[in-house]
Amino acid sequence: MTRLLFFSLLIFAACQNNSSHYPDDGTNAMPDVYLLVLGVAQDGGYPHVNCNKTCCQLYWAGQRPKRTPTCLALVDGRSGKCWMFEATPEYTDQWERLRKAAGTSKQGAPDGIFLTHAHIGHYTGLMYLGREAQGADGVPVYALPRMKTFLENNGPWSQLVSLKNISIRPIQADSAIQLASDIRVIPFTVPHRDEYSETAGYRIEVRGKTMLFIPDIDKWEKWDRDIVQEIKSADAAYLDATFYKNGELARDMAEIPHPFIEESMQRFGRLTAAEKARVHFIHFNHTNPMLWDFEEIKNVEQQGFRIAREGQVFAF
Repeated sequence: MTRLLFFSLLIFAACQNNSSHYPDDGTNAMPDVYLLVLGVAQDGGYPHVNCNKTCCQLYWAGQRPKRTPTCLALVDGRSGKCWMFEATPEYTDQWERLRKAAGTSKQGAPDGIFLTHAHIGHYTGLMYLGREAQGADGVPVYALPRMKTFLENNGPWSQLVSLKNISIRPIQADSAIQLASDIRVIPFTVPHRDEYSETAGYRIEVRGKTMLFIPDIDKWEKWDRDIVQEIKSADAAYLDATFYKNGELARDMAEIPHPFIEESMQRFGRLTAAEKARVHFIHFNHTNPMLWDFEEIKNVEQQGFRIAREGQVFAF
């Protein structure tokens, strides 16, 4: 059975509900192929700009750690290759942490970056690959058709293409990308506010195990697939949990639809205990108590679900 490992990769990881753990085999050794959680927050990160609420003031008072926008990494220790899922505004920090996890000899850039969509927390980190910063050379960027067109036809992203800082690799929904003989990534589309691009989710399949990544979706019932069945068919699922409940913001939340954690827990209520444990809530807005309220975190975990944490490792 797939083990969930927690690696104390971050200095601040232990600050959140004792979330830092070591592999359960009694060593500090990392598995040869694994998924690493580099960020868990919504696009704006935590703390959030111009927030004077208790949620963010806890950070400024030194009582909670910073959390970066949602980002995952896939590391193949056998080949020394690694791939990022999302290029967030915290790319510099996240790449440094990934580089160290993948081995200090890893230089340059990831072997590829998979993008989900054109909202600021998911692609703007590409700017650090440009000539104003790293001046990278042909970093593969995997993008669905509308996302590809957006990058190619809108500055400053188009300059990354013309200067060959990035090399866009076109992908198609439900068509697998083979990264190694036993590693493949399958993109699919989900309903979201697609102002500039479609929105992707990803299935990562390694040696017969599957990880599902859906950081953004409007509502589960709007999807043409059954999320419950998708969870059952996966070994782990990192799922959109932007908001904990309705009324969390002082605005009409129907304008920015996401599946509330309360809704998701109800929808997933008939899963077995083992199946619930596959669910990892991620992509938390700064108002979401999963970032700063230990009692609410405990409540969700007592119902059998998991809260994604930076530094968490999923072993394939």
